[in-house]
Amino acid sequence: MHYIVIGAGPAGVTACETLRGLDPTAQITLIGGEPEPPYSRMAIPYLLVEQIDESGTYLRKREGHYADKDIEHIRMPVTRVDPAQRSVTLADGNSLNYDRLLIATGATPLKPPIPGIDLDGIHNCWTLEDARAIVERAKPGSPVVLIGAGFIGCIILESLVERDVKLTVVEKGDRMVPRMMDNVAGNLLKSWCENKGVRILTSSGVVGFTELGSGLSVNLDSGESLSADLVITAMGVRANIDFLAGSGIETDQGILVNDYLETNREDIFAAGDVAQGRDFSSGMDMVQAIQPTSVEHGRIAAVNMVRDGSIRHQGSLNMNVLDTLGLISSSFGLWMGVEGGDQATLLDESEFRYLQLQFDGDYLIGASSLGHTQHIGVLRGLIRSRVPLGEWKERLMRDPTRLMEAYLGSVQGAS
Repeated sequence: MHYIVIGAGPAGVTACETLRGLDPTAQITLIGGEPEPPYSRMAIPYLLVEQIDESGTYLRKREGHYADKDIEHIRMPVTRVDPAQRSVTLADGNSLNYDRLLIATGATPLKPPIPGIDLDGIHNCWTLEDARAIVERAKPGSPVVLIGAGFIGCIILESLVERDVKLTVVEKGDRMVPRMMDNVAGNLLKSWCENKGVRILTSSGVVGFTELGSGLSVNLDSGESLSADLVITAMGVRANIDFLAGSGIETDQGILVNDYLETNREDIFAAGDVAQGRDFSSGMDMVQAIQPTSVEHGRIAAVNMVRDGSIRHQGSLNMNVLDTLGLISSSFGLWMGVEGGDQATLLDESEFRYLQLQFDGDYLIGASSLGHTQHIGVLRGLIRSRVPLGEWKERLMRDPTRLMEAYLGSVQGAS
C-alpha cells in the first residue's frame, strides 16, 4: 500500500505519523512544496523576535524524524493530480502512483489587485522566506505598515512591536479582528494597541503603492499616504486548490469532503486548511483555517484511509485564542449569535475586560472574550457538549463569569 500525502503542514505531518502507526509496512510519501523541513507558520512570529531560530519552527525537532519513521519527504510542488491514473505529477515532470491520497496543501495569502503590490519591500508573513525578508527590513525605528488586523495580522503585530519598529496598521473593517470579535471587543482591542504606541487605522483601504526614495508610499482611500521601509500584507488566505483543475475533484471555497474527509473521487481525501468540511456549530461545510482543525483532520483522514471509514468527523468547533501585546482574546463557535437567540455580556472598558455569551434556546452556542482568562477553556466544553443548561442558563445570563460552575452543574451533572 502506497499512501501519498501532499502538504507538509500540521495536517500532513499528523496524517503521515498516524498512517505509520496504523500500517507499519506501508510506503508513505510526504510531499511539501517548500525547500524547508515541515514547519509551523504559527511559530514564525517567535522567529521574528528571535525567541527561536529557524529550527524552532519545525513541526518535529528531532533530526531524522521522518527517515526513522520510514516516511519519504519530497520537497517539490505538485502540479497535477490524475485520479484515473492514480498519480500525482511533480514540478520536475516526474509522476508518482498512489493507492490512497491525502491532499493537505493548506492555504495561500490573498494578493488583491492593488496597483504596485509587487514592488520590492512588500511581503506576506507566511513562509520562512517571508520571515527572512522581514527580519532584514524591520529595524528598530523603521516605519512599517501592516495591512490587515485580522487574526494573522494581530499575531504579526506583536512581533513587529517587539522589534521596536514605528508601526501603522491599516484595516478595511470597522474594528480589529472583525471575524473574531464584535464592535465592542474589536474597538477595545484597538484602544489597547493605540495605548501601546501602535497607530491603528480602521475603515481604511489601500488604493496603491508607489516607490518613495529607498522606501515605499502606501496610498489610502482617505487621501493620506504613509511612508514605509517595509509593508506586510495580511489580508486573508485562500485554499490551495488551483493545481486540481481538470482532476474532477469537486471544489468550492476548498475541497469538498464528506463526513469521513473523503472527496468525490475514490481513495482521495482532504484535510486541513484546504478541506471544506463540517462545521460543528452550523452543520455547514466550511473551510476552517486554524491549526487545531488541521491536526484533527489529519488524524481522522489517516485513520479512514487505513480502516475504510471507521471514524466519522463530527465537525470542528471554530475557536481562536489571541495574545495581542499582553491582552488575551478568544472566540468560540457562533460568537456572533443567531437570530432570536439570547446574549449575556459583561463589560469593564477601563480594565479592557469583556465577556459575551450567545445562547440558542437552552444551549450555549458561542462566546467571545477580551481580558478574561480564568475558566475560558471551559467554554469549549460547554458548547461542544450540546447539553441543555436548564437553570444554569439564567444564572449565566445574570453572571457570565460562572462558567466552571455551569460546566460542572450541567455538563458533568454536579449539583
